[in-house]
Amino acid sequence: MKLYYSPGACSLSPHIVLRESGLPFELVKVDNKAKKTEHGDDFYTVNPKGVVPALKLDNGEVLTEGPAIVQYVADKASNSSLAPIPGSFERSRLQEWLNFITSEVHKQFSPLFKPNTPDAYKPIAKENLMRQFGYLDKQLAGKDYLLGKNFSAADAYLFVVMNWRKFHNLDISQFPNLSAYVERVAARPKVKEAMVAEGLIKAA
Repeated sequence: MKLYYSPGACSLSPHIVLRESGLPFELVKVDNKAKKTEHGDDFYTVNPKGVVPALKLDNGEVLTEGPAIVQYVADKASNSSLAPIPGSFERSRLQEWLNFITSEVHKQFSPLFKPNTPDAYKPIAKENLMRQFGYLDKQLAGKDYLLGKNFSAADAYLFVVMNWRKFHNLDISQFPNLSAYVERVAARPKVKEAMVAEGLIKAA
């Protein structure tokens, strides 16, 4: 498998899940602006949407959209706790979290990264995010991870988008459960591995 990624982008989520899964994979870096891979290939030939992540399977099929990729990888690593078994209520709970993170956290960050977003709207986007952080803080009370005791694919996704807060001065110190959660995920060895591989942190 080949994961097409851009350092620190939402593709870090499937990167973490791949490392947690123990499955073999190859990383291919993508220049998001030029839409070129590190080998000089046109990224649009891999993913016509032109965005990471994209996972190219050994049979040539390409899977896009982070929530779909992480579930596929988790199911391939059936001995892991990255995703509950398909058809179970717990699996629906995982999908609920993945959808929430996509729509209410990830996409709320989007206007803050776009240069054409009016300055007047940015405080509104930040207010929306802080409201969701408050919700997350309440949901994480008494839990190690979103689904309870076990780290799941949803935790990889939430950790990645929560890291974006640093670029926009969003302080989460008022949310002790969420703050502790982010630190807990950051301390995981495979999470560190992924971040070192993408040049986001230095190797210990």
